[in-house]
Amino acid sequence: MLIGNMTRDPEMRYTPQGTAVCTFGVATNRSWNTDSGEKKEDVEFHNVVAWNKLAEICANLLKKGRKVYVEGRLATRSWQGTDGTQKQRTEVVISDMLILDKKSDEVGGGEIEVPEPKIESQEAPVESVEKPAKKDKKASASVEATADKEEVGEEDIPF
Repeated sequence: MLIGNMTRDPEMRYTPQGTAVCTFGVATNRSWNTDSGEKKEDVEFHNVVAWNKLAEICANLLKKGRKVYVEGRLATRSWQGTDGTQKQRTEVVISDMLILDKKSDEVGGGEIEVPEPKIESQEAPVESVEKPAKKDKKASASVEATADKEEVGEEDIPF
């Protein structure tokens, strides 16, 4: 789990099979006071990789300078460089990402547009309630008395 600032804009690529891969950098900072009271600061730079749908989301929403939370696992790759030397790189392969700053912040070159989901509004059907026609008071009183005498049995309870 890391919380830090984006050091560069995400780079989006696709594998030959069509799988989306997004890479970007995150810097984490820490500060502490020494025994002598001197304030020290340290910065670590992390290479981050996202795959599939998360890669597409990262490429669309992240920009240099944004504050992010990423969660994932460490993975180390080794390969032979063009000059014949053995090279190695440790990356954070993320499974989750949260943007921690506001989308309206002027970070990394302007406001970031977050697409809103398209949800159609639905209205409940309007039921019309008809008022009973005016009857004489004796007839309506007998109907109300009959309704009051009706009892609810156990089989009428819906649960």
